[in-house]
Amino acid sequence: MAAVAANGPGKKLNLFHLTWPIFLEIFLFMLMGLADTFMLSALSDDAVSGVGAANQYVMIAILVLEVVGNGAAIVVSQYLGSRRYIEASKISAIAVSLNLLVGLGISGVFILFTSRMMNAMNLQGDVLAHAEAYLIIVGGGIFLQAVINSLAAVIRVHGFTKQTMFVSLGMNIIHVIGNYALIFGKFGMPELGVQGAAISSVGSRVIAMFVFIWLLYQVLEYRIEFRYYITWSKDYVKKILNIGLPSAFEQILYQACQIIFLYYVTFLGTEALAARQYATNISMFSYLFALAIGLGTSIIVGRLVGSGEKDEVYRQVWASLKRALVCTVVLVALVMTFRYPLMRLFTENEQIIQLGASVLLLSCLLETGRTFNMVIINSLRASGDAKFPVMMGAISMVMMSLPLGYFFVFVLDLGLVGVWLAVIMDEWVRAIVMSLRWKSRAWERYALVEPAPEMEPKAETV
Repeated sequence: MAAVAANGPGKKLNLFHLTWPIFLEIFLFMLMGLADTFMLSALSDDAVSGVGAANQYVMIAILVLEVVGNGAAIVVSQYLGSRRYIEASKISAIAVSLNLLVGLGISGVFILFTSRMMNAMNLQGDVLAHAEAYLIIVGGGIFLQAVINSLAAVIRVHGFTKQTMFVSLGMNIIHVIGNYALIFGKFGMPELGVQGAAISSVGSRVIAMFVFIWLLYQVLEYRIEFRYYITWSKDYVKKILNIGLPSAFEQILYQACQIIFLYYVTFLGTEALAARQYATNISMFSYLFALAIGLGTSIIVGRLVGSGEKDEVYRQVWASLKRALVCTVVLVALVMTFRYPLMRLFTENEQIIQLGASVLLLSCLLETGRTFNMVIINSLRASGDAKFPVMMGAISMVMMSLPLGYFFVFVLDLGLVGVWLAVIMDEWVRAIVMSLRWKSRAWERYALVEPAPEMEPKAETV
C-alpha cells in the first residue's frame, strides 16, 4: 500500500491505518439509524415507515452540507500534499464557518415547511403523523450536523481517522441510551415514541459537536487561528465549491431518485414501504468496507496528487478497488445467506419478510457495482475531477434508472424487485464508465495545486 507524508516530519498515511477507523466510524453512524429503526419497530411498522420517509429528506440535507465538507477535505488534502500547511489551516476554518451558515438556513427550511414536504410524499394516516413529528425536530437541528461534517472532514483528512471514530462511538452510545429512555419512557423519562428518537438524535449531535471542536485544537499540528473563521479568501471558497458542488449534486441526484423510487413504493402498500426500509438498513452493511476503503483511498489520492506522484495514484486506486471487491463479496454472501433471519430481527409480518428477502437476494449484483463507484468516484473527486461523475450520474440515474423503475414497477408489475433492478442497472452503467475514466488518466489535468518548490523526500511505498 502507498504511504505518503502527513502533516509533519516522519508522519505517513497508510490505507489500512486510515480505513479501519473510517469503517468503524461509518458503521457506528449507520448504527444510529439502525437503532432508530430497530427500537421503533417495537412500536409499529407505521412508525418505521414514517421515520424512513422523513430520513430521505434528512439525507438530502446532509448531502447538501457535504458540499463544503467534501470540497474542503479534497482541497486541504492536496494542499497538505504540496506542504502548504498554513493555507490548509485557513481553508479548514472557512469550511467550518461556511457550513454553519448553510446548516442554519436548511434548519429554517425544515422548521417552516415540514408538513408540506411530507404531504408531498403521498403519506397518509399514522405514517404521515410519525414522519412530521420526527422531521421537524431532526431537521430543525440539522445545523449541528453541518458543523460536525466539516470538523470531522478536516480532522480526518489530516490523518486522524482514529480520533473521529472514537467521537462517533461516544455519540452512538449516547444516542442508543437516549433512544431507550425517550422512546419507551425508561430511567424516569417521558414515553415520547418517535419524538423521543428525534430528541435523542439531536442531543447526541450537540455533544459530538462540542467534542469535535475541542478535538480540532488537540490533534492538528498547525493550529487554526480564530481570524481564519471570519476572513474568507474568494480563491479558497471557489476551490471548495468547484469540488464540493459537483460532488454533492451527484449525491443529491442519487437521493432524489431514491425519493422518487420511494414514491413508487407508496403505491405498493405499507408492507412494501416497511420491507424497503428494513432491506435498505440491512444492505447498508454490505458496502461498509467498500465505502471506508473509498474514503481512505481518497485521502491518499489527494496527498499524492498534491505532491505530483500521479503514477502512484493510478496504481493505488486499482489496488484499493481489488481489496474493496473482496470485502464486499464476503459481506454480500453473508447477507444473502441469512436474509430471512435478518429480516425477522425487525418484524414478524411474513409478507414484509418475504418482500425484503426477495430484494436482498439481488445484493450480489447491486453491491458489487456500487463498490466500483465508491472507490473510483471518490478517487476522481480527490484528484480534482469532480464534474465528470455528476454528468454521468445525471444521465444514468435520471434519464435511465427512473424510467426503468417506473416500467419495472407499474408496467411489468415487478413491485419492489423492480425498484432494485433499476438501481442495479444504474450502478453498473456508472461503474463501467468510471472505470474507463480512471484508466484514461484524464483526471491528471485537474489538480488544484502545484507541488511546493522545495519538497520533502517522497515517502516510501509499503
